Amino acid sequence: METSNTYALPVGVTLDRYIMRRQSDFPFASGELSQLLRDIALAGKIINKEINRAGLIDVTGDYGSSNVQGESQQKLDVIANIRFIRALKNGGECCAIISEEDEEIIYTGNDQAKYVVAMDPLDGSSNIDVNVSIGTIFAIYRRVTPVGSRATLDDFMQGGRKQVAAGYILYGSSTMLVYTTGHGVSGFTYDHSLGEFFLSHTDMRSPVKGSIYSCNEGNYTDYPAGVQAYIERCKERRYSARYIGSLVADFHRNLLKGGIYFYPPTPKAPKGKLRLLYECYPLAMIAEQAGCRASDGYQDILDIEPAGLHQRSPIYIGAKDMVDEMINRL
Repeated sequence: METSNTYALPVGVTLDRYIMRRQSDFPFASGELSQLLRDIALAGKIINKEINRAGLIDVTGDYGSSNVQGESQQKLDVIANIRFIRALKNGGECCAIISEEDEEIIYTGNDQAKYVVAMDPLDGSSNIDVNVSIGTIFAIYRRVTPVGSRATLDDFMQGGRKQVAAGYILYGSSTMLVYTTGHGVSGFTYDHSLGEFFLSHTDMRSPVKGSIYSCNEGNYTDYPAGVQAYIERCKERRYSARYIGSLVADFHRNLLKGGIYFYPPTPKAPKGKLRLLYECYPLAMIAEQAGCRASDGYQDILDIEPAGLHQRSPIYIGAKDMVDEMINRL
């Protein structure tokens, strides 16, 4: 039988058809993971619609509460969280979820399902008020607890190498869904008129070398000496400083153009700021599949042993040569 590795699907194929044709790439392929990816795409379409109406309806600004991280929740944070949880529950292929917006595991009631999902429903949501790109990040694991039982912490504490799929949805000048199942990275652009994601970026690969660096230079004096030295070297080389303040948008640009994104430890955030399970792990999986590297400064992100649902980590991610040079300076 012909496998997906022996042919290339053309640009313009719908996400549903692409998933169906590539199903043999999925571990334990039997349809459930395919449907789970479709459920995530559906939620992305709904969020895209909410975001596009943000200036016309009352969904911008603070919600008036904080999430488990102690960060102020935006109205769209709450909306996106609800929409994704609802889509995953109704889809029936996910038994449990962890979200940046919730302290504990969220149970879907589908204990027969074989997968769990870790997600940041809307990263960079404070940028909505100023019409800047934001995104969703997700990671999918095959559960390790028996099917039919209630999911436990063990299902989420498997480590980054055990992800069976990871991806993000970027809501910007166009809406894109980018994902990997460990067989390369594919990107899909949303056609609003047809309500479909279409394959637009095949076998996405990032340049080994880059000339863009992305960080919050407002924290420069708090960065480790090695990071400061790297930034100065970038300036000497006349590299471009590009920082949107929306992780998905910064990562996506560097993935396509060649660059490095970093959020090192600081006195205020000695363990880093970004969350390991639903920000660092999924982006690191995509990065490695696209020829990039992701490190916490000491080891590859995907090799970090998880210790908690909302564990944080420093991150240096992007063009391999740039990340290698950064690590050598730490």
